Amino acid sequence: MAESPFDPTSHPHRRLNPLTNEYTLVSPHRMKRPWQGQTEPPQPADLPQYDSKCYLCPGNQRAGGAQNPDYEQIYVFENDYAAVLPPPGPEAPSAPHPLLKAEPAQGGCDVLTFHRRHDLTLARLSLEDVGEVIEEWCKIYEKRGKQEGINYVQIFENKGAMMGCSNPHPHGQVWSLSTVPTLPATELANLVKYSLSKPTPSDAPRGPKGQPCLLCEYAHFEVGVPLEEGRVVHKNEHWVALVPWWAIWPFEILLLPYKRHVPSILHLNPDEKVSFADALSVVTKRYDNLFSCSFAYSMGIHQRPLPSLTLDIANDDDDIAHLHLHFAPPLLRSASIRKFLVGFELMAEPQRDLTAEQAAVRLRALSATHYLDAQTTDGKLHGF
Repeated sequence: MAESPFDPTSHPHRRLNPLTNEYTLVSPHRMKRPWQGQTEPPQPADLPQYDSKCYLCPGNQRAGGAQNPDYEQIYVFENDYAAVLPPPGPEAPSAPHPLLKAEPAQGGCDVLTFHRRHDLTLARLSLEDVGEVIEEWCKIYEKRGKQEGINYVQIFENKGAMMGCSNPHPHGQVWSLSTVPTLPATELANLVKYSLSKPTPSDAPRGPKGQPCLLCEYAHFEVGVPLEEGRVVHKNEHWVALVPWWAIWPFEILLLPYKRHVPSILHLNPDEKVSFADALSVVTKRYDNLFSCSFAYSMGIHQRPLPSLTLDIANDDDDIAHLHLHFAPPLLRSASIRKFLVGFELMAEPQRDLTAEQAAVRLRALSATHYLDAQTTDGKLHGF
């Protein structure tokens, strides 16, 4: 009996992530299984504009005792419960055994509130307000990245209680460290390795010395795939949002500039920043629209570990990094059913049921207008 031809929409297979050199097991046939496991309460979408008990609202007292100013838009402060402490710190003791190595880690942790209103998220901010968040990211990245003893700056956002966010007020964080953490270090090593490889025949953008860039090549390929066959969710003049071939999370998104090699957010020109705000707004709106809820995710920016002193890509050997954002959302079947990384994922390798292509089709089909702003039958708008 002849075997049926391979069908990626029904046959199990593995996909390689070239940024980490790790595989993800894809099992699309498992989407047919019924779910009788845990469900999560969705984050409420009817939050007040101001919450007197919120540690991040303007004028309120934080958990550590400090008082927030009556800020109007964006407020940045050092985390009252920072994961790392400012340098200098003590040296690590000698290891009692070569297998028990430890090294000190110092730095600083900042909290960045996106807006004074308690009920807003990136998906609900105006494009101008999203642009202000981007500008603040640039300022913190540059400020922290130039401090002595800092070797890496990580910008990220946890949204939703199921992703560990302890406060629904719209905010993100910036952790600045004396060492380059494991995941970005792995990505950078693979970007360097690819840059030294034989160039693939392509008209994709190149790195600082004309060498191939893994993410430039990947984005260029994805943009060239016919939309109905590919993984692109949203594309504007400078940025593309796509479900990566190697995605782990059900509706994971990789967001990056695709027309030129961009090492960091400081290298973005004004037009690219406007396109960046548009892409962030569209991606987060479509997430919310998927299950008509405030969609949970963790988002992080990967770029140069530290800001460039010259912003001159052609003369900077360290600019092999290519700016990109990872969105890792846990929701899979509904607003209350999440994916857990357990069992095989913890003991063997990541696994997903929904294919990247199927996820992209669903996200692409969603409106770029937030569901709370959609017109009702009486012609009025929800929200603001």
